[in-house]
Amino acid sequence: MSTSTTGIELKTQRRSLAEFVELVSSMRFAISLLTLIAVASVIGTVLKQNEPMPNYINQFGPFWFSVFDKLSLYSVYSAWWFLLIMGFLVASTSLCIVRNAPKMLKDMRSWRETVREQSLRNFHHKMEWQAALPRTALAQQMVMRLKDAGYQARIVEKDKATLVAAKRGAANKWGYIFAHGAIVIICVGGLLDSEMPIRVQQWFFGKTPFAGSGVIAEIPAKHRLSLSNPTFRGNTMIPEGSTSSTAIIPQADGVLIQDLPITILLKKFHIDFYSTGMPKLFASDVVITDHETGKSFPATIKVNQPLLYKGLALYQSSFEDGGSKLKLTGFPMAGKTDKRFDIGGEVGGNTPLERSDGNSYTVEWSGFRPFNVENMSSGQDVRAVSKAESFNEKFAVGLDKRLGSAAKNANNKDLKNVGPSVLYKLRDKTGQAREYQNYMQPVTVDGALIFLAGMRINPSDAFSYLRIPADDNYTVKEWMRLRAALQDPQLREQAAASYAQRAMPNANAEALRGQLQESAAKSLAIFAGHGQEGGFLAISRFLEKVPKAEQEKAADIFMKILNGSLWDLWQAARAKAGLSAIEADEKHGRFLQLATNALSDSFFYGAPVYLQLDEFTEIKASVLQVTRSPGKGVVYLGCLFLVIGVFSMFYIRERRLWVWIRDDVDRPGESTALMAMSTQRKTLDFEKEFENLKARLPQSA
Repeated sequence: MSTSTTGIELKTQRRSLAEFVELVSSMRFAISLLTLIAVASVIGTVLKQNEPMPNYINQFGPFWFSVFDKLSLYSVYSAWWFLLIMGFLVASTSLCIVRNAPKMLKDMRSWRETVREQSLRNFHHKMEWQAALPRTALAQQMVMRLKDAGYQARIVEKDKATLVAAKRGAANKWGYIFAHGAIVIICVGGLLDSEMPIRVQQWFFGKTPFAGSGVIAEIPAKHRLSLSNPTFRGNTMIPEGSTSSTAIIPQADGVLIQDLPITILLKKFHIDFYSTGMPKLFASDVVITDHETGKSFPATIKVNQPLLYKGLALYQSSFEDGGSKLKLTGFPMAGKTDKRFDIGGEVGGNTPLERSDGNSYTVEWSGFRPFNVENMSSGQDVRAVSKAESFNEKFAVGLDKRLGSAAKNANNKDLKNVGPSVLYKLRDKTGQAREYQNYMQPVTVDGALIFLAGMRINPSDAFSYLRIPADDNYTVKEWMRLRAALQDPQLREQAAASYAQRAMPNANAEALRGQLQESAAKSLAIFAGHGQEGGFLAISRFLEKVPKAEQEKAADIFMKILNGSLWDLWQAARAKAGLSAIEADEKHGRFLQLATNALSDSFFYGAPVYLQLDEFTEIKASVLQVTRSPGKGVVYLGCLFLVIGVFSMFYIRERRLWVWIRDDVDRPGESTALMAMSTQRKTLDFEKEFENLKARLPQSA
């Protein structure tokens, strides 16, 4: 009884194993895996891969960021589940080949000579004829004619009959073997070039990503990958005149350091431009030193022209700033002083900034660009525009003309190089920071010269731009002088009095002049505001208190008084600085209009200072991608096999043909022949070939 039970259990286990193998090696299982890989590839294409984690948090929010992170969607092609699917696909396809290839090879060698005369008569494509030749001679004649038609043929003697078996295109079975083998080879090559080797080192050899900061040479060994690492894809940034012998491999929670068998010295980085200012060529002149031999040689790495050396490929990926030296002038953006100060820094470094109000800041120099190619027709947004537009929509006083929407509505659609810019973060003592991008030179927008000062709170946001009009000397000094004067109560009172006197010079209108002076002073005070409650936003809030039926008229009067008193405020500020009065002409009227818009927008700039770039010493840095990809050759071999396989399956048609010959009992010395033909795919070409053979084979010699 025990033996019987054990036998049943063994049979059950074998049957279960056979069913599992049948499932894994089936076509439906392979197609399901390919569908999953296709879906994963779509995700990897739509969702940017291997971006910094804060970018994903800003894009999706904390909840969905966590969900996508658990699914490893930020690095799909190195996710454990993607590699597992690839592994199953390799196993499935390999089992399919193991199960079916021997049968196919056996069928290719087979002549299928066990057929009978009756089975041939059941074929759809058949023909029978009488021949005035003995059976043996007719069989030899059939072999010769079939060989002339491209068939392989052999004679098989049967009982009182002779069978001529022929075949053509049996090699199409190789198409199945090559195509399925190609899938295995390509997947294996993909796994070789994936992060699987790095994952193995992390799982079994204690390698962990480095999440801190410091000198690369001092990073501990547990964060470094050895020279024997079979595959990797990393980046190295090299400033001009500097060297690198490591590559940085980004990970979800840090970086891994890959030691290289060479040292790369960047002699010179080249960049060429089109006439529009767009870059057209990046190239790095380097000197490579082999650690093993000590020999050095020069080389030039260009885009699409990598350097290949001892299994390494060095690609020109991009370029960065290598620590350019910057000199800037600082202007206060708060208070009644316009006293300038000098400040300097180095890209990648920090500079402390102490303010007179006791607040301390740190300027973190993020980047420097010697050129900026902009399409001014695409528009530059100003953060305060949305606020002011709501005021315009509400009170309909034509503020679209006063808001300075020049960059937003520019008609010039040509790409232009608008010159250098500096990128920095201003961080307060609580750790909060905003990012700023200021252009060195004014740009022409809608016929006016404008200094663009960009600001954004989050790295994922687009920059919003404060547009400061350039003065007669192409500087921001006059606007800064007007900004400081707006915050000086004494100058506001002086400007209000001057405006009232200018508007009502008649000595008999003293009472009305006093009322106008009071209104002008109040207008300037409201526009000067406090904190972020200034500019057009403050005016909007003030006018909300006016009865709705009178708001439009009140807004128009308010803006006329404000514009006039701002002109006198500007003159008063210049007089205080010992400068002559500005001529009242269209040019300066346009400047004042743009300056008013910029003053309103400045309440949203969010910085106590504006930093204007004066001088720079550029230091370029080349970013090279360093790869070792042993699977590339394997993938190329797989692609070759795939081409051969697809060609064999679709363009080589297997045909089988039999001629059954027997002696004619009624006519001694003559024979009767029955020809039958078959193929797996019946096409018009097959029909045509069958008709040709029907006409050719029965012909007399």
